[in-house]
Amino acid sequence: MQGGSMMQRAMLSAALVLCAVGSVCGPVLAQGRISREGGRVAVRLTGEERARIGVVTVRLAPAPHRIEILAYGSILDLARITDLTNSYAGAVAALRTARAKAEVSASALRRARNLGPAAIAGAQLETAEGSAYTDEATVAAAESQVRTLAATAQQEWGPVLGRAIVERSPLVTRLIERADLLVQVTLPSGETLKAPPATAFAEVPPESERVTMRFVSPATRTDQRIQGVGYYYLVAGDSGLLPGMSVQAFLTAPQEKVGIAVPESAVVHWQGGAWIYRSVGADTFARHPLKPDAAISADRFVIDDLDGATDIVVTGPQAVLSEELKGQIQASGDADDD
Repeated sequence: MQGGSMMQRAMLSAALVLCAVGSVCGPVLAQGRISREGGRVAVRLTGEERARIGVVTVRLAPAPHRIEILAYGSILDLARITDLTNSYAGAVAALRTARAKAEVSASALRRARNLGPAAIAGAQLETAEGSAYTDEATVAAAESQVRTLAATAQQEWGPVLGRAIVERSPLVTRLIERADLLVQVTLPSGETLKAPPATAFAEVPPESERVTMRFVSPATRTDQRIQGVGYYYLVAGDSGLLPGMSVQAFLTAPQEKVGIAVPESAVVHWQGGAWIYRSVGADTFARHPLKPDAAISADRFVIDDLDGATDIVVTGPQAVLSEELKGQIQASGDADDD
Protein backbone atom coordinates (compact mmCIF):
# COMPACT_ATOMS: atom_id res chain seq x y z
CA MET A 1 0.00 0.00 0.00
CA GLN A 2 2.77 2.39 0.90
CA GLY A 3 4.64 1.60 -2.31
CA GLY A 4 1.47 2.19 -4.32
CA SER A 5 0.93 5.55 -2.63
CA MET A 6 4.52 6.63 -3.36
CA MET A 7 4.08 5.69 -7.00
CA GLN A 8 0.82 7.63 -7.15
CA ARG A 9 2.47 10.70 -5.66
CA ALA A 10 5.37 10.48 -8.14
CA MET A 11 3.07 10.08 -11.12
CA LEU A 12 0.81 12.87 -9.87
CA SER A 13 3.80 15.21 -9.47
CA ALA A 14 4.93 14.42 -13.03
CA ALA A 15 1.42 15.01 -14.34
CA LEU A 16 1.18 18.36 -12.55
CA VAL A 17 4.54 19.45 -14.00
CA LEU A 18 3.39 18.52 -17.49
CA CYS A 19 0.13 20.39 -16.93
CA ALA A 20 2.02 23.50 -15.83
CA VAL A 21 4.39 23.37 -18.81
CA GLY A 22 1.79 22.55 -21.44
CA SER A 23 -1.09 24.55 -19.91
CA VAL A 24 -3.32 21.50 -20.26
CA CYS A 25 -4.73 21.31 -16.73
CA GLY A 26 -8.45 20.99 -16.76
CA PRO A 27 -11.29 18.69 -15.79
CA VAL A 28 -10.36 15.04 -15.64
CA LEU A 29 -11.62 13.31 -18.76
CA ALA A 30 -13.93 10.34 -18.73
CA GLN A 31 -12.66 7.36 -16.80
CA GLY A 32 -11.82 4.23 -18.71
CA ARG A 33 -9.71 6.14 -21.26
CA ILE A 34 -6.58 4.06 -20.47
CA SER A 35 -6.20 0.59 -21.96
CA ARG A 36 -3.57 -1.89 -23.01
CA GLU A 37 -2.96 -2.28 -26.74
CA GLY A 38 -0.43 -4.96 -27.62
CA GLY A 39 1.48 -4.47 -24.38
CA ARG A 40 1.40 -0.68 -24.69
CA VAL A 41 -0.53 1.81 -22.62
CA ALA A 42 -3.05 3.50 -24.90
CA VAL A 43 -5.04 6.68 -24.32
CA ARG A 44 -8.56 7.03 -25.68
CA LEU A 45 -9.46 10.59 -26.62
CA THR A 46 -12.54 11.43 -28.66
CA GLY A 47 -12.40 14.18 -31.24
CA GLU A 48 -14.29 16.49 -28.89
CA GLU A 49 -11.86 15.79 -26.05
CA ARG A 50 -8.84 16.35 -28.33
CA ALA A 51 -10.25 19.69 -29.44
CA ARG A 52 -10.85 20.74 -25.82
CA ILE A 53 -7.25 20.11 -24.71
CA GLY A 54 -5.61 21.34 -27.94
CA VAL A 55 -4.53 18.06 -29.51
CA VAL A 56 -4.14 17.97 -33.29
CA THR A 57 -3.41 14.89 -35.38
CA VAL A 58 -2.24 14.53 -38.96
CA ARG A 59 -2.14 11.40 -41.07
CA LEU A 60 1.41 10.86 -42.28
CA ALA A 61 2.81 8.17 -44.55
CA PRO A 62 6.35 6.81 -45.04
CA ALA A 63 8.25 8.46 -47.89
CA PRO A 64 11.88 9.03 -48.90
CA HIS A 65 13.42 12.11 -47.28
CA ARG A 66 16.76 13.78 -47.90
CA ILE A 67 18.56 13.58 -44.60
CA GLU A 68 20.42 16.43 -42.93
CA ILE A 69 23.84 16.23 -41.34
CA LEU A 70 24.15 18.02 -38.03
CA ALA A 71 27.26 20.20 -38.17
CA TYR A 72 28.87 22.85 -36.01
CA GLY A 73 28.83 26.51 -36.96
CA SER A 74 31.06 29.33 -35.72
CA ILE A 75 30.34 32.96 -36.58
CA LEU A 76 33.77 34.33 -37.49
CA ASP A 77 35.35 37.61 -36.46
CA LEU A 78 36.01 39.48 -39.71
CA ALA A 79 38.70 41.83 -38.38
CA ARG A 80 41.36 39.95 -40.35
CA ILE A 81 39.41 40.22 -43.62
CA THR A 82 38.93 43.95 -42.99
CA ASP A 83 42.65 44.40 -42.28
CA LEU A 84 43.70 42.47 -45.39
CA THR A 85 41.24 44.38 -47.59
CA ASN A 86 42.46 47.74 -46.33
CA SER A 87 46.12 46.70 -46.47
CA TYR A 88 45.77 45.49 -50.05
CA ALA A 89 44.01 48.71 -51.08
CA GLY A 90 46.79 50.73 -49.40
CA ALA A 91 49.48 48.65 -51.11
CA VAL A 92 47.85 49.17 -54.52
CA ALA A 93 47.68 52.92 -53.89
CA ALA A 94 51.35 52.95 -52.86
CA LEU A 95 52.27 51.05 -56.01
CA ARG A 96 50.45 53.54 -58.21
CA THR A 97 52.22 56.42 -56.49
CA ALA A 98 55.61 54.71 -56.86
CA ARG A 99 55.03 54.03 -60.55
CA ALA A 100 54.01 57.64 -61.18
CA LYS A 101 57.11 58.91 -59.40
CA ALA A 102 59.29 56.42 -61.27
CA GLU A 103 57.92 57.62 -64.59
CA VAL A 104 58.78 61.23 -63.71
CA SER A 105 62.33 60.39 -62.61
CA ALA A 106 62.89 58.16 -65.67
CA SER A 107 61.74 60.99 -67.95
CA ALA A 108 64.09 63.43 -66.18
CA LEU A 109 66.98 61.00 -66.62
CA ARG A 110 66.27 60.65 -70.35
CA ARG A 111 66.24 64.43 -70.80
CA ALA A 112 69.53 64.77 -68.90
CA ARG A 113 71.21 62.15 -71.05
CA ASN A 114 69.87 63.69 -74.24
CA LEU A 115 71.28 67.12 -73.28
CA GLY A 116 74.71 65.60 -72.81
CA PRO A 117 77.71 66.79 -70.72
CA ALA A 118 77.93 70.06 -72.60
CA ALA A 119 74.60 71.27 -71.20
CA ILE A 120 74.39 69.56 -67.83
CA ALA A 121 76.89 68.98 -65.09
CA GLY A 122 78.01 65.46 -64.24
CA ALA A 123 76.71 65.78 -60.70
CA GLN A 124 73.24 66.62 -61.98
CA LEU A 125 73.28 63.58 -64.25
CA GLU A 126 74.32 61.37 -61.34
CA THR A 127 71.51 62.79 -59.22
CA ALA A 128 68.96 62.10 -61.96
CA GLU A 129 70.28 58.54 -62.34
CA GLY A 130 70.13 57.96 -58.57
CA SER A 131 66.56 59.21 -58.34
CA ALA A 132 65.49 56.99 -61.24
CA TYR A 133 67.13 53.87 -59.79
CA THR A 134 65.68 54.56 -56.33
CA ASP A 135 62.19 55.01 -57.71
CA GLU A 136 62.51 51.77 -59.72
CA ALA A 137 63.43 49.94 -56.52
CA THR A 138 60.44 51.49 -54.75
CA VAL A 139 58.18 50.23 -57.53
CA ALA A 140 59.63 46.72 -57.22
CA ALA A 141 59.09 46.75 -53.44
CA ALA A 142 55.52 47.99 -53.86
CA GLU A 143 54.78 45.29 -56.44
CA SER A 144 56.17 42.66 -54.07
CA GLN A 145 53.94 43.95 -51.26
CA VAL A 146 50.86 43.75 -53.47
CA ARG A 147 51.71 40.17 -54.52
CA THR A 148 52.40 39.16 -50.92
CA LEU A 149 49.10 40.51 -49.65
CA ALA A 150 47.18 38.86 -52.52
CA ALA A 151 48.87 35.53 -51.77
CA THR A 152 48.21 35.93 -48.04
CA ALA A 153 44.51 36.56 -48.69
CA GLN A 154 44.25 33.40 -50.78
CA GLN A 155 46.21 31.30 -48.30
CA GLU A 156 44.16 32.45 -45.33
CA TRP A 157 40.69 32.51 -46.90
CA GLY A 158 40.85 30.46 -50.08
CA PRO A 159 40.54 31.50 -53.72
CA VAL A 160 36.95 32.79 -53.56
CA LEU A 161 37.30 35.05 -50.53
CA GLY A 162 40.91 35.83 -51.41
CA ARG A 163 39.92 37.13 -54.83
CA ALA A 164 37.02 39.06 -53.27
CA ILE A 165 39.49 40.75 -50.88
CA VAL A 166 41.81 41.69 -53.75
CA GLU A 167 38.98 43.00 -55.91
CA ARG A 168 37.06 44.48 -52.97
CA SER A 169 33.98 42.88 -54.46
CA PRO A 170 30.42 43.22 -53.09
CA LEU A 171 30.95 39.92 -51.23
CA VAL A 172 33.67 41.46 -49.06
CA THR A 173 32.00 44.87 -48.87
CA ARG A 174 28.88 43.28 -47.38
CA LEU A 175 31.02 41.40 -44.85
CA ILE A 176 32.91 44.54 -43.81
CA GLU A 177 29.63 46.44 -43.47
CA ARG A 178 28.14 43.45 -41.58
CA ALA A 179 25.24 43.18 -43.99
CA ASP A 180 26.35 39.53 -44.07
CA LEU A 181 28.21 37.41 -41.54
CA LEU A 182 30.67 34.63 -42.32
CA VAL A 183 29.99 31.23 -40.77
CA GLN A 184 32.50 28.39 -40.68
CA VAL A 185 30.51 25.15 -40.76
CA THR A 186 32.46 22.07 -39.70
CA LEU A 187 31.24 18.52 -40.24
CA PRO A 188 31.66 15.95 -37.48
CA SER A 189 35.01 14.18 -37.67
CA GLY A 190 34.85 11.46 -40.32
CA GLU A 191 31.85 12.93 -42.20
CA THR A 192 32.33 14.05 -45.80
CA LEU A 193 30.22 15.54 -48.59
CA LYS A 194 31.08 15.19 -52.26
CA ALA A 195 29.57 18.61 -52.88
CA PRO A 196 28.38 20.93 -50.10
CA PRO A 197 24.80 22.16 -50.58
CA ALA A 198 24.28 25.65 -51.98
CA THR A 199 22.09 26.47 -48.98
CA ALA A 200 22.22 25.23 -45.41
CA PHE A 201 20.57 26.24 -42.17
CA ALA A 202 21.64 27.46 -38.75
CA GLU A 203 19.60 27.57 -35.57
CA VAL A 204 19.44 30.93 -33.85
CA PRO A 205 19.34 30.67 -30.05
CA PRO A 206 17.39 30.67 -27.82
CA GLU A 207 14.24 29.75 -29.80
CA SER A 208 16.24 27.63 -32.30
CA GLU A 209 14.66 29.44 -35.23
CA ARG A 210 16.22 28.38 -38.52
CA VAL A 211 17.93 30.87 -40.81
CA THR A 212 19.27 30.21 -44.30
CA MET A 213 22.98 30.22 -45.08
CA ARG A 214 24.53 30.56 -48.56
CA PHE A 215 27.59 28.59 -49.59
CA VAL A 216 30.80 30.50 -50.31
CA SER A 217 33.70 28.05 -50.52
CA PRO A 218 35.51 25.25 -48.69
CA ALA A 219 37.15 26.43 -45.49
CA THR A 220 40.93 26.75 -45.50
CA ARG A 221 41.31 25.49 -41.92
CA THR A 222 39.45 23.20 -39.56
CA ASP A 223 37.84 23.98 -36.25
CA GLN A 224 40.40 22.78 -33.70
CA ARG A 225 37.64 21.53 -31.41
CA ILE A 226 36.10 19.24 -34.02
CA GLN A 227 38.82 18.36 -36.54
CA GLY A 228 36.36 17.91 -39.40
CA VAL A 229 35.98 19.16 -42.97
CA GLY A 230 34.69 22.72 -43.06
CA TYR A 231 32.95 25.18 -45.36
CA TYR A 232 32.32 28.91 -45.41
CA TYR A 233 28.71 30.10 -45.57
CA LEU A 234 27.08 33.53 -45.50
CA VAL A 235 24.19 34.41 -43.23
CA ALA A 236 22.24 37.67 -43.10
CA GLY A 237 23.63 40.21 -40.66
CA ASP A 238 20.16 40.76 -39.17
CA SER A 239 19.63 37.04 -38.51
CA GLY A 240 20.21 37.41 -34.78
CA LEU A 241 23.65 35.80 -34.88
CA LEU A 242 26.77 37.59 -33.69
CA PRO A 243 30.53 37.07 -34.23
CA GLY A 244 31.88 34.59 -31.72
CA MET A 245 28.66 32.59 -31.43
CA SER A 246 28.58 28.81 -31.85
CA VAL A 247 25.45 27.40 -33.47
CA GLN A 248 24.02 24.16 -34.78
CA ALA A 249 24.10 23.92 -38.55
CA PHE A 250 22.25 21.53 -40.86
CA LEU A 251 23.51 20.48 -44.28
CA THR A 252 21.35 18.42 -46.63
CA ALA A 253 23.14 15.26 -47.73
CA PRO A 254 22.45 13.34 -50.96
CA GLN A 255 21.40 10.25 -48.99
CA GLU A 256 17.73 9.51 -48.39
CA LYS A 257 15.89 7.84 -45.53
CA VAL A 258 12.47 6.23 -45.91
CA GLY A 259 10.12 6.92 -43.03
CA ILE A 260 7.49 9.21 -41.53
CA ALA A 261 8.73 12.78 -41.03
CA VAL A 262 7.31 14.32 -37.85
CA PRO A 263 7.80 17.92 -36.67
CA GLU A 264 9.51 18.76 -33.40
CA SER A 265 6.13 19.78 -32.00
CA ALA A 266 5.12 16.09 -32.11
CA VAL A 267 7.89 15.02 -29.74
CA VAL A 268 7.40 14.75 -25.98
CA HIS A 269 10.21 14.00 -23.53
CA TRP A 270 9.56 11.63 -20.65
CA GLN A 271 11.77 9.53 -18.35
CA GLY A 272 14.94 10.32 -20.26
CA GLY A 273 13.51 9.37 -23.66
CA ALA A 274 11.77 11.06 -26.56
CA TRP A 275 8.37 9.86 -27.76
CA ILE A 276 5.58 10.54 -30.20
CA TYR A 277 1.94 9.56 -29.97
CA ARG A 278 0.53 7.50 -32.82
CA SER A 279 -2.93 6.13 -33.50
CA VAL A 280 -3.42 2.47 -32.55
CA GLY A 281 -7.17 2.38 -33.05
CA ALA A 282 -10.25 4.56 -33.28
CA ASP A 283 -9.63 7.63 -31.07
CA THR A 284 -6.83 5.71 -29.33
CA PHE A 285 -3.19 6.74 -29.13
CA ALA A 286 -0.05 5.14 -27.74
CA ARG A 287 3.45 6.40 -27.15
CA HIS A 288 6.09 5.34 -29.68
CA PRO A 289 9.81 5.83 -28.94
CA LEU A 290 11.87 8.19 -31.06
CA LYS A 291 15.30 6.71 -31.72
CA PRO A 292 18.19 8.77 -30.29
CA ASP A 293 19.91 8.64 -33.70
CA ALA A 294 16.78 9.39 -35.74
CA ALA A 295 17.60 11.03 -39.05
CA ILE A 296 16.60 14.69 -39.56
CA SER A 297 15.10 16.05 -42.77
CA ALA A 298 13.93 19.64 -43.25
CA ASP A 299 13.78 20.18 -39.48
CA ARG A 300 11.73 17.02 -38.98
CA PHE A 301 12.56 13.68 -37.40
CA VAL A 302 12.31 10.68 -39.71
CA ILE A 303 10.74 7.64 -38.01
CA ASP A 304 11.69 4.51 -39.92
CA ASP A 305 10.07 1.81 -37.75
CA LEU A 306 6.39 2.46 -38.53
CA ASP A 307 4.63 0.71 -41.39
CA GLY A 308 2.02 2.46 -43.47
CA ALA A 309 0.19 5.72 -43.00
CA THR A 310 -0.45 6.62 -39.36
CA ASP A 311 -2.27 9.37 -37.50
CA ILE A 312 0.38 11.26 -35.52
CA VAL A 313 -0.25 13.78 -32.73
CA VAL A 314 1.59 16.82 -34.11
CA THR A 315 0.30 19.38 -31.60
CA GLY A 316 -0.24 18.79 -27.90
CA PRO A 317 1.60 15.53 -27.17
CA GLN A 318 2.26 16.86 -23.64
CA ALA A 319 -1.51 16.99 -23.10
CA VAL A 320 -1.87 13.35 -24.18
CA LEU A 321 0.95 12.30 -21.86
CA SER A 322 -0.71 14.21 -19.03
CA GLU A 323 -3.98 12.35 -19.65
CA GLU A 324 -2.11 9.05 -19.80
CA LEU A 325 -0.54 9.73 -16.41
CA LYS A 326 -3.84 10.84 -14.91
CA GLY A 327 -5.46 7.63 -16.09
CA GLN A 328 -2.68 5.52 -14.64
CA ILE A 329 -3.01 7.35 -11.29
CA GLN A 330 -6.75 6.66 -11.27
CA ALA A 331 -6.20 3.01 -12.18
CA SER A 332 -3.59 2.67 -9.44
CA GLY A 333 -5.94 4.31 -6.92
CA ASP A 334 -8.77 1.98 -7.86
CA ALA A 335 -6.43 -1.02 -7.40
CA ASP A 336 -5.38 0.24 -3.94
CA ASP A 337 -9.01 0.70 -2.92
CA ASP A 338 -9.65 -2.91 -3.79
